[in-house]
Amino acid sequence: MDSSRPDLADRLTEAVRETGATLGFDAIGGGTIASDILTAMERAQPPLPSYTPYGTTVLKQVYIYGSLDFSPTVIERRFGLTWAIGGYLLTNALARLGGEAIGRMRARVLAEATTTFACGYARTIGLSEVLEPENLAAFARRSTGAKYLVDPSSDRSD
Repeated sequence: MDSSRPDLADRLTEAVRETGATLGFDAIGGGTIASDILTAMERAQPPLPSYTPYGTTVLKQVYIYGSLDFSPTVIERRFGLTWAIGGYLLTNALARLGGEAIGRMRARVLAEATTTFACGYARTIGLSEVLEPENLAAFARRSTGAKYLVDPSSDRSD
């Protein structure tokens, strides 16, 4: 989802309704995205038979794993009282899984590298270009859709 779109709330709610999602991940880390996800999960539930200030009984959860936005995470409680927010760090999760599970995950990523796990880049640069001021400025923006791929092999002269 593109969080800069004005119809984010409606699109997010519809996606949650279609999938039945009650667990989400926030790649941004700051601002209201975690709150927006929880609100969409609440809005996607069937209407309650009568009003209650406590919302639905469906547990809605969001894990924050990103740090694109270092501003405070803002929780605007519009989703009742059955919710949870936590932090998620991949390296910690992998450590708990163990070698066999990690091997299966790596094999799946390799098998689906051009489909499920495909990634696009705004630009491919060589290692020698990393410290150029315009590239450093681009890295510092931490913006979605502007990833750079550093390819050391592109520095080699043939």
